[in-house]
Amino acid sequence: MAVVYDEAVQQLLDGFVASVRQVAAVEAIWLHGSLALGDYQLGRSGLDVVAVVSSPPPAAVEDVHRRLIAESPPASKLHCSYMLADQLADASIRHVTFAQERYFDRPVTPVTRRELALSNVSLFGPPPSSLLPATSDEELFSFIRRDLREFWLPAVARWTNWYVDVWVDLSLLTIARAHVTLTTGELITKRAALDVLPSLGAPAAVVADITRGRYGSRRLATPWWRHRRAVLTRRFVQTAIPAVLS
Repeated sequence: MAVVYDEAVQQLLDGFVASVRQVAAVEAIWLHGSLALGDYQLGRSGLDVVAVVSSPPPAAVEDVHRRLIAESPPASKLHCSYMLADQLADASIRHVTFAQERYFDRPVTPVTRRELALSNVSLFGPPPSSLLPATSDEELFSFIRRDLREFWLPAVARWTNWYVDVWVDLSLLTIARAHVTLTTGELITKRAALDVLPSLGAPAAVVADITRGRYGSRRLATPWWRHRRAVLTRRFVQTAIPAVLS
């Protein structure tokens, strides 16, 4: 799959690959997410990568990320999980990750694994198809249902979530993408998810707000609208998740 991106993104990715290879035992670096799937928005989308390493990444890896952020602010959106080569098969293992400008650990989910397989883009070393075991539909569907049931549905109870842009955006986009995957087995982009949301009964004003935030200019920011948006989003999430799960 050919991936086209501008010179600034290319330079950032090239600099990351060169820098991280100097401090870690890197076997491969793979691209996934919006950039790999053709829906990247400069300054808004994350740059999502996975590094396969033969030994645990040293503390100097965090220094690489922080130096890149200091030199180029867009690097703050470069997110990388470091997967040990001998742990690629187990989707439950939590891997060292630098994302959202902090260091923590998380699993490389079945959705990410399927994305990696679909794009099959390598920035360095062999592509995912050479090293990463395939994710079955059963594994993928099970993860999506569990994510909706155990993460997103309980989040409805926390009112403060729904006043934050990222919670509004991700909740609706996740529901639309989950619906399509559970129905057809396909993964879709966030752009395509926006087109699906009206058919699921999502509030049109909120869908328009998400579209402005991702593809347009300024989104509405008045206190009245943020409250109204929170009410509409929470109500939709609360009813849409059970419908998608059924």
